[in-house]
Amino acid sequence: MRKYLAIFALLGMLSASNVSAQTGVDPALPEYTPVSGISGNLSSMGSDTLNNLMTLWAEAFQGYYPNVNIQIQGAGSSTAPPALIEATANFGPMSREMRATEIEQFEQRFGYQPVKVTTAVDTIAVYLNKDNPLDCLSIPEIDAIFSATRRCGHGEDITRWGQVGLTGAWANRDFTIYSRNAVSGTYGFFKDVALCGGDYKPTINEQPGSASVVQGVTESINGIGYSGIGYITSGVKAASINMGGTCYEPNAENAASGNYPLARGLFLYVNKNPTEPLAPVEREFLRLVLSKQGQEVVVRDGYIPLPETIAAQVRAQIGL
Repeated sequence: MRKYLAIFALLGMLSASNVSAQTGVDPALPEYTPVSGISGNLSSMGSDTLNNLMTLWAEAFQGYYPNVNIQIQGAGSSTAPPALIEATANFGPMSREMRATEIEQFEQRFGYQPVKVTTAVDTIAVYLNKDNPLDCLSIPEIDAIFSATRRCGHGEDITRWGQVGLTGAWANRDFTIYSRNAVSGTYGFFKDVALCGGDYKPTINEQPGSASVVQGVTESINGIGYSGIGYITSGVKAASINMGGTCYEPNAENAASGNYPLARGLFLYVNKNPTEPLAPVEREFLRLVLSKQGQEVVVRDGYIPLPETIAAQVRAQIGL
């Protein structure tokens, strides 16, 4: 859990600022004003979770700069570091922080570390089919459903819905478990936090994207899976998580307060030489992301926006 201290600190700052997706973006965020002379190519390779958000930001950016050609690919967070190292992408969106080995490989190539740009906060939802009567699960129960190791402390393997309180026709129904695949940052985050670092069951159905997880749960009455809250549809519902006897929904307020445990940062990594400014097209894209208009896109896509207190720190860090 030590690797997530940074996001816990971020959530604490969100709570202190009283800013959430439920109340809209921070009015103190600066308005984005376009500049002249921006053209060329801009590419992104990385997180599937951020794919929709990157696409929406790209559409907004092209509204200001129609001469910029933008390509967005979202195969998983693990694809971002190689793309930055090989210079095949300007941005590496990631739903987790880079691992030490990935940073080391980048530094060996360029002589300095990549820059991490915090862009938004996400809550990972545990999705159930919309017709499932269950509303709340604890982390030990989630662990015992998804993992073979049960490191979060549940005493027995959970294989039937009756073991988490459902009765009648539901009692003896087995789970159909949907998961992201191993290249996904969501897969790694869920493994570390919801499974307490344990191993997934071999019976999980690994999916190539977040939408595929939600679709699987939608089509299976016994389905259970996880992905970012921005992917929720009418075919599923997001379970609350029982913490200390209280069930907390995966919303902005509970993420900011720390009561909902499956919250994380969403990042854009960029190759910025510390002795040089960013290329103009990269600079303006990040200026947009960290502006009022950019954070309105965050809310529209179902995520939690940054307050100006945090956005200002991020802008200063990258020299905007």
